[in-house]
Amino acid sequence: MELVDLLTALNAGRTIPGDSPLHEVMHETSQEALRITGELNGGYHEPARVRELLARLIGKPVDESVTVFPPFYSDFGKNIRLGERVFINSGCKFQDQGGVVIGDDCLIGHNTVLATLDHDIAPSRRADMHPAPITIGHNVWIGANATILPGVTIGDDAVVGAASVVTKDVPEGSIVIGSPARVVRSVTD
Repeated sequence: MELVDLLTALNAGRTIPGDSPLHEVMHETSQEALRITGELNGGYHEPARVRELLARLIGKPVDESVTVFPPFYSDFGKNIRLGERVFINSGCKFQDQGGVVIGDDCLIGHNTVLATLDHDIAPSRRADMHPAPITIGHNVWIGANATILPGVTIGDDAVVGAASVVTKDVPEGSIVIGSPARVVRSVTD
């Protein structure tokens, strides 16, 4: 099995059984991500170097308009897609096996967690992983310490309040807060 086989399975939403060849590829890829994020987080780097390391992590070019303030953590890396003019503040953690897509002009607050995997509920299958993507639209602001759970889509121009736990889709142009996050009002200019 190769990384391309794993990404195909993950992006199709297929369960990755524990101790399977796909699971092994996932762990190998995670070791690479840990090495890269260790370098990224090990000291100060100029913004261009941060983008270079981020590009190595995700396996594709990162636009020069993207800004990341380390530390930044990812235990996989290869299933992240970043738009232009994205700002990711320090302490963010992306579990991206299921896929993370961040649109243009997004602001991701301190210590945000994006989690795209669930383990199986059945104790006998607990090592199995169920991927589901997180899609963040354009011009979204996610406040500090928010957690976005697997399968969530956040619509364009939405705001996620600090410390919110987002368990379901966020409509375009809405503000959500709380745990679980709920819509409190619409965004207005």
